[in-house]
Amino acid sequence: MQVTQTLDEGLKREFKIVVPAQDLDARLNERLTSLKDRVNINGFRKGKVPLAHLKKLYGKSVMAEVVEQAVADANRKIVDDNGLKLAMQPKVNFPEDKDEVEDVLSGKSDLSLGVELEVLPTFEVKDVSELKLEKLVADVEDAEVDEAVERIAKQNQSFMPKGDGEAAADGDRVTIDFVGTIDGEAFEGGSATDQPLTLGSNTFIPGFEEQLVGVKTGDETVVKVSFPEAYGAANLAGKAAEFAVTVKGIEAPGALSIDDELAKGMGFEDVAGLKDAVRNQISTEYARVSRQRVKRELLDALDGQYDFALPPTLVEQEFENVWRQVEQDLARSGRTFADEETTEDEAKVEYRKIAERRVRLGLVLAEIGETHEVKVTDDEVTRALVERARQFPGQEQQVWDFYRQRPEALAELRAPIFEDKVVDLVLEKASVAERKVGKDELLAEPDADETKTDQPSA
Repeated sequence: MQVTQTLDEGLKREFKIVVPAQDLDARLNERLTSLKDRVNINGFRKGKVPLAHLKKLYGKSVMAEVVEQAVADANRKIVDDNGLKLAMQPKVNFPEDKDEVEDVLSGKSDLSLGVELEVLPTFEVKDVSELKLEKLVADVEDAEVDEAVERIAKQNQSFMPKGDGEAAADGDRVTIDFVGTIDGEAFEGGSATDQPLTLGSNTFIPGFEEQLVGVKTGDETVVKVSFPEAYGAANLAGKAAEFAVTVKGIEAPGALSIDDELAKGMGFEDVAGLKDAVRNQISTEYARVSRQRVKRELLDALDGQYDFALPPTLVEQEFENVWRQVEQDLARSGRTFADEETTEDEAKVEYRKIAERRVRLGLVLAEIGETHEVKVTDDEVTRALVERARQFPGQEQQVWDFYRQRPEALAELRAPIFEDKVVDLVLEKASVAERKVGKDELLAEPDADETKTDQPSA
């Protein structure tokens, strides 16, 4: 086998491989020799079939297997001899001429083919201890716990029917039927029957609940509102609508009780236990957000530390994934690039940069993990698989079998575990200064650009 490098340009490599016909024939004979002890052919005793007869019967099909194995061996030789780390599976270019292919399969000519490779970039991992990061942390205030417990109490608050002729007041729960129209036409999702609504809960369109204060059981009224400009359904955003409402019942809230009975109904011994559970839940959420924010800051810092050539195919694949999601989001919301105050071409430039960032960060985290010997155990993957299966009640076995039968699917579970372990390692070694903030600053929504770019490519 002769291997000759024909291109070394950036991260692209090309090789020409020539496997002499006599080598292919030797491999073919070796396979046919092992085959003759396993086949039954009329007129011959098992294991006594002449090699020439086997070649006549099975020569081309077995030669195709020989060629396939020769290509695999050649690719392995290229990688091993040159110490390459591949970004993608090699692209093998077989002869296009059918007669040439026929001659190879018939053993008349050498096998000559080309192999195109993309390799991973090489770069030096920087000292992560030099990173200086800020981690926002927030304490859980007693007032927050009290507010949360009060919300729980309100959710479990009892309601009693009001007497005939009594008007609905703020805080009452009304049961209504309604039909919504825009320009006289009913729209999807604009109608309901026996819908409970607590007045003052702000769960309906702004202005809707206020117009029901003062209604009585049996009343029919028309509520006129406008959907917010930023409403989730683009076909309704900013539009004026009318709702024909029938009031079917009115209930007044009972006394709001925050006591041991409430706690016991929630599975706790007393109010103190309920408050402790609420505090822990809020604290866990704050810790999650805090880590998410410092992770985003870490990724920004890493992105600023490294600048190297990226494998074009990896970037293109990541861009296609990102762009597919963009198109799906626009289609789901009914919005256009014009609504986003951009053009498709401008958006593609922006999202290609995002794809490049994700690929770069993915490579950096992978290299840091390899340098520091970060490993993902089989037990960790199994736990992740169990969690994934639990997300599909009644289909756990199908989910389990799907992942167990597909190594690439298991790799998708392994990747985020590896990423989190690398992030944890870097955070341990970096200089991380905690800064106490209020919950509003901690929970403030990040810029849209940040949320689009903070996910490395697996």
